[in-house]
Amino acid sequence: MNYDFIDKYLISKKGVTKDFKEEWNWERYKVDDKMFVALCYNSENKLKYITLKLNPIDGDFFRKEYKDIIPGYYMNKIHWNSIIANGNVSENTVKELLDKSYNEILSKLSKRKREEILK
Repeated sequence: MNYDFIDKYLISKKGVTKDFKEEWNWERYKVDDKMFVALCYNSENKLKYITLKLNPIDGDFFRKEYKDIIPGYYMNKIHWNSIIANGNVSENTVKELLDKSYNEILSKLSKRKREEILK
């Protein structure tokens, strides 16, 4: 699948920032400095995994539904999940997961901080 839409899709969300962790070759997307998505590149700088944070129930569900969604690459295996970039997860499903990950982080912020970000 081609996931070129991810950067534009995530940056359009309120309060999202990104940086590049050179040692890991990861582009990281954050809200209030809390990472919710990482684009993990291989040594040829090709996207290998889309790693995102989900609540454990959602993570378990999507891992069972899609063989190309696996426990988080180099991350906590309960809360983090990785989509294999050359797999067959549809764009709509990836967007759903990106939204869930973004909302997972937002829900953990204080009400005041959440309102500040969303206005």
